[in-house]
Amino acid sequence: MPKQKSHKGTSKVLNVRPGGTVTRGCAGNRHNTGKKSMAANRKNRKAVALSSGDRKRLRSLI
Repeated sequence: MPKQKSHKGTSKVLNVRPGGTVTRGCAGNRHNTGKKSMAANRKNRKAVALSSGDRKRLRSLI
């Protein structure tokens, strides 16, 4: 039986940390950041951990 291939689009977006948590970036920080507040821009720089349901569902794709 062949190995399951990883989903390349998902593996580029999600990041698995050493403890097993899966993180993703924040949306809305690619362009037009001048009109957004600096607090919103700062908040979007940090990665966000996935919920447990999403983590279980997307773990097989990575």
